[in-house]
Amino acid sequence: MSYLVFRLRGLMASWGEVAVGEHRGSDGIPTTSALAGLLCAALGLRREQESALQAVHSSYLFAVGVCSEGVLLRDYHTAQVPSRSLLKGSKHVTRKDEIAFPRHELNTMLSMRDHRQEVDHLVAVQAQPGSPYTLEELRHALLQPVFVLYLGRKSCPPCAPLHPLVVDGQHVLAAFSGYATKQGTSSSFVAKLAWPEGMNAGVPADLSQRRQDRLTHRGAWQYGDRVEHVAMLRQEGA
Repeated sequence: MSYLVFRLRGLMASWGEVAVGEHRGSDGIPTTSALAGLLCAALGLRREQESALQAVHSSYLFAVGVCSEGVLLRDYHTAQVPSRSLLKGSKHVTRKDEIAFPRHELNTMLSMRDHRQEVDHLVAVQAQPGSPYTLEELRHALLQPVFVLYLGRKSCPPCAPLHPLVVDGQHVLAAFSGYATKQGTSSSFVAKLAWPEGMNAGVPADLSQRRQDRLTHRGAWQYGDRVEHVAMLRQEGA
């Protein structure tokens, strides 16, 4: 099995959880929508290209080796928003559309937004049959991305090159090991491994959980559930 493996390191990242009310949380494991979105940005796909975006999101599986989930940072955030009555019946696809009202008709919304500091993840991408791009094409896109890449939010760019490589292995852990050998590092620093149905991790799961991060419609910001398996390989920081 061939995998595209790359490394995500950042001073700041935010992997969005289900947002309810004023709190915008961040998981310690990158969401599948963020990883697929990163590939889409590298390829130069735009938000309005719904079918092309859907093809990428549905054609690749992502396993994540967590080297460091990072330290939680909570940001007190304010934003201007119109009332629901103003939004009703109006087009508000973008943020610019949303606040295109007289200033006196806008309200201030208070929220808490979580970020992760000093994150470090290995990512393995597995192509499904009929995928629109080969792993080598994706590797080339990550080396020369069309749009700026970021870790969940635009304010969180990677702090180091991704060093993408196509690696063969019987399972994800073998691919991580092969990648580490080629990079002259060690794969033993992976503390946690997360993967979806359809991937051979090379290790049994310690737990399985549902995450609502599977894109169903980009234009409407709609996401569906998926099952994610997690294996604890060692204590983080050990």
